[in-house]
Amino acid sequence: MTSQQRLVLAVAILASFVAFLDGSVVNVALPAISSELGGGLSTQQWVVDAYLITLGALILVAGSLSDVYGRVLIIRVGLWGFGLTSLLCALAPNVEILIVSRGLQGIAGALLVPSSLAIIMSAFRGVAQAKAIGAWTAWTSAAFIAGPVVGGLFVDMVSWRLVFAINLLPIAVTLVLLARIEQRGERDHSTRIDFAGAVLAIVGIGAPVFALIEQGNYGWASPIIWLPMAVGVLAFVAFLWRQATAKQPMMPLSLFRVRNFAVGNVATLFIYGALGMSSLIIVVFLQQTGGWPATLAGIAVLPVTIILMLLSRIFGGLSGRFGPRLFMAVGPILAGIGHLLMLSVTADVNYWWQLLPGILLFGLGLSITVAPLTSAILGSISEKQSGIGSAINNAVARVAGLVAVAMLGIIVVERLDVDGIHRGLIVCAALLIVGGVISAIGIQNPAKAEEELAENVAVEQ
Repeated sequence: MTSQQRLVLAVAILASFVAFLDGSVVNVALPAISSELGGGLSTQQWVVDAYLITLGALILVAGSLSDVYGRVLIIRVGLWGFGLTSLLCALAPNVEILIVSRGLQGIAGALLVPSSLAIIMSAFRGVAQAKAIGAWTAWTSAAFIAGPVVGGLFVDMVSWRLVFAINLLPIAVTLVLLARIEQRGERDHSTRIDFAGAVLAIVGIGAPVFALIEQGNYGWASPIIWLPMAVGVLAFVAFLWRQATAKQPMMPLSLFRVRNFAVGNVATLFIYGALGMSSLIIVVFLQQTGGWPATLAGIAVLPVTIILMLLSRIFGGLSGRFGPRLFMAVGPILAGIGHLLMLSVTADVNYWWQLLPGILLFGLGLSITVAPLTSAILGSISEKQSGIGSAINNAVARVAGLVAVAMLGIIVVERLDVDGIHRGLIVCAALLIVGGVISAIGIQNPAKAEEELAENVAVEQ
């Protein structure tokens, strides 16, 4: 690895790290936020999902912006925006301003993720690329899982507000490193940005999420619920129609004709839906029902982070040599079994026997899965498509977590008590196992995948 490649990898990891970290760091702070600013389960869901709505919907636009204005510039703008909105979250005087600030923060986060992965794809090739993706995946996935640990320390020792303010430090470091990168990326000024598609995506995602979160307060019979749900479904259908007919769509549906890309994204939908729900229900249950302090609740899931950091790069390299299919099949199923092992948990939590075995198996399964999943999806399309390809995959992952969190009110009802977390764990296990089965049936290993990629590139030309 050259010095420039190391620099590119460091910037890509740090830029994505803050976006992924903020997707989960807030989870452990939710009880403290509710205590200070007010609100129940629906308020907690909104603090999480306001960020994920704009992040998931606008990642696709960010992929186009990256192509038009250059990946490095978009990363720089995203970092400045993320720093400013993090400060707004930290200073929020009430829950309404916090939720709005979280939505704005998601816009900035959307600029960071696809561009950071795209600069890796352009700086590395072959097995080195698979290992670099493995390192990126390990750190960014670890950020998503480590969030509760970091958040717990801040909540217990200082304030939940530091959960957001601390972002300013890694952002400053990343901006300094970014200035030293020689790669600027090609700009394609002929690309048109699909703003109409972006609006349809936000409405198509946001309106149903509103209905899912607020149905507990108003009931499904209320027009306040069914009307946004209907509008959202229609907007999402219109979004798909526009992507199929627009000259320069922000989500080219032709990519889904590539088998590994299509199957990998379907698997992502299930796997990251489970991950988004699991990372929230465990830490909130330990605080609200188990009576644990925020720090210990965050430390409880720390083994997942450690396993990811130790093993993801290894499995990324193995996937590059032997193909992703086996890893993508076995990993999610092991993670699902890990959630089933946690069903023995009671209100008098015995961490060592009721939770730790399942958490360890969850971490192992996740580390087997994440790098091969990313490599299978992005390795199935051409390098020219890596920006939009990574944007689509990240959008699918964020929307999966968004919908999973929005459905918490239906799954756990009013509170994460013992019955509630049991239902949540069963749903997480089912999602993970289905993701593994889909991968086992649909993912192709390198020989066939490369043949299809060559055909796809020939069609483009």
